[in-house]
Amino acid sequence: MRDFLYRDHDPARDARERLLERLAKLFRDLLLRTSGDVDEAFRWLDHIGRRHGIFPDKLTLDEVKAWLERDRTLARDGQGNLRVTPRGEQRLRLDALDTVFGALQRDAAGEHRTKVDGTGGERQPETRRWRFGDPVSHVDGRTTIHNTLRRVGLGDLDVTEEDLEVFETEHSSSCATVLLVDVSHSMVLYGEDRITPAKQVAMALCELIRTRYPKDGLDVVLFGDDAVRVPVDELPWVSAGPFHTNTRGGLRLAQEILRKRRQANKRILMITDGKPSALTERDGTVYKNPFGLDERVVNKTLDEAANCRRLGIPVTTFMLTDDPVLVDFVDRFTRLNKGQAYYSRPDRLGAFVLVDYLRNRRRTVE
Repeated sequence: MRDFLYRDHDPARDARERLLERLAKLFRDLLLRTSGDVDEAFRWLDHIGRRHGIFPDKLTLDEVKAWLERDRTLARDGQGNLRVTPRGEQRLRLDALDTVFGALQRDAAGEHRTKVDGTGGERQPETRRWRFGDPVSHVDGRTTIHNTLRRVGLGDLDVTEEDLEVFETEHSSSCATVLLVDVSHSMVLYGEDRITPAKQVAMALCELIRTRYPKDGLDVVLFGDDAVRVPVDELPWVSAGPFHTNTRGGLRLAQEILRKRRQANKRILMITDGKPSALTERDGTVYKNPFGLDERVVNKTLDEAANCRRLGIPVTTFMLTDDPVLVDFVDRFTRLNKGQAYYSRPDRLGAFVLVDYLRNRRRTVE
């Protein structure tokens, strides 16, 4: 028999707990924007609290810190400094999943639908005639016997091939995805924060795949002056830097990663807001030209778009700008790759990525 502990309802205590939960969520958002700097995030939380009066009487910043420690979002290291725990990192990914995809959960597909057979399938109530190669486990015994009885009657239950019926199955395919994230200076230029929405999308995709599509693969590649692969657990701490945009380098590294993946489908999702302005030479040096669209850089980048097409790797580009010159480049890139292009504001980026990932629609969103 289970034991239950009853206590008097305390509206003030419950309101305080709800406030602490909201402050914890605000802190996690600030933590993402400060690329994991716990002290800086607390300074911003204190500043916001003082400016907007969100801390009521008798609630201090130290109490918020203590609550986050009890919640196991934070823990102290050997020097007594607060650090984010693995549980805290998971909460960041769950926050991103909720922020980016929460409004679309009602319309989200259950799996990656395909027109061809994948590596597995969900049994459906509908049946069809047996075909050579169909597994015995899919035979519908009841319908098969019914077909036999209808053909020969009750006298002789001689089941033949033409009587066999099998359940239809709905197949799904695994997918290996490389997410390319632009970390060039333009992602934080003129005070506009585009890197945080990009990180939220990456973290949300990571959590989505871990929880719903464990057979899928996701790798994250950052591209600035050069391209580098980063573990998905380090995504919250990524920041944009004083870099150029080596789109070609990112595409090359993505292809190298996907060549080693065993999934049936392979694709690249690229989030960027700038023109390609750099490329890596054969000797390892980086050629840079931030002025206009350098034809040499552009042509080398377009070559990679065509190479991805030859390898059967579609590239979906999420462009965080509507600059006509850059839109023209993305259109050329997309036509060469036979991929897809989305033009989005940062605050709507996640919705477009979700639709593309789950449904793989071929369309351009204005």
